[in-house]
Amino acid sequence: MDLVAACRAFVNVSERGSFTVGAAAARMAQSVASRRVSALERHLGERLLERSSRPATLTPFGRDMLPLARDLVALADRLEHEAEAARHRPLRLAVPATCPTGALARLIAEAHGHGIRLDPRPGPPAERADLVRSQQVRAALLALPPAEAAWTVPLGLAVAGDPAGGRHRTTPGGAPIYLDTLRPGRADREQRSRRVLLQGEDDVPHVRDRLARLRDAVGLRPAQLAVVADLATAAGDVLSRGDALLCSPAQARDLRLDWRPVGELGADLARGYDLVAADDADADAARVRERCADDIARCLGARAGTGSAGTGTAADPDARPNVGAES
Repeated sequence: MDLVAACRAFVNVSERGSFTVGAAAARMAQSVASRRVSALERHLGERLLERSSRPATLTPFGRDMLPLARDLVALADRLEHEAEAARHRPLRLAVPATCPTGALARLIAEAHGHGIRLDPRPGPPAERADLVRSQQVRAALLALPPAEAAWTVPLGLAVAGDPAGGRHRTTPGGAPIYLDTLRPGRADREQRSRRVLLQGEDDVPHVRDRLARLRDAVGLRPAQLAVVADLATAAGDVLSRGDALLCSPAQARDLRLDWRPVGELGADLARGYDLVAADDADADAARVRERCADDIARCLGARAGTGSAGTGTAADPDARPNVGAES
């Protein structure tokens, strides 16, 4: 006996009070529905429906069994749905929350062209690492030191532009900002000091720790290096309070801020990324890494770097190649 099919017939007939209507709802002939309900009754050892009356009514035993039969049918339907989804499952890819929506859309479209349904999941660095480690996603763009990365993104300080001219610079050629110029003087002890603001994407050892060591070396206060909760608030503090935001040239351009290199570190400060699969044998992840390298770079605001995914093709006009990576 097909237990699920029998329960499906029983549920539909009992809910509609008619073998004719219930069989039609279950997409089977009335005679088939009747045989399946009878087989289920023999299997369970008790009558489920009173056939002598119209409409068909549940016996006390049938009333007890109906909720369980509904659950079994629902689980069977869910199993079929999940099996269908698994056959056409998307490639869930954990990506930085800093990726622009438009660039992600182009990456999804490019992956579609290679027969892959891409499902980006934005999140901070530690969360992305946890997701791929626990196989909750099939792959992730992980934050790595630039020398180990396939894509690199130059980092500098974004500050408010010239209010009079209304101009802002987002190219790496601007005059650098030295952190020691933010050191408070004796007369400033009672005033709020300008801060260097880090996004969650840069709260990683190869970025945060270098800036913390530089902060201590040039004599800044501990609170002058701070991790911010959201980009909009940080940009507001840059515009209204004179703080400096650590970011990429692409982000500075979007925020209409003036981007400058960190004077003491120059071009040797960058984000690094590589696409890492939860399963090394995942062919779709390997295809995305290889064939969508330029679109990934565009999402990151980077150029392809020294890794195997690198093509050397510029993905952002403000990015420079191999920033922070060893040659």
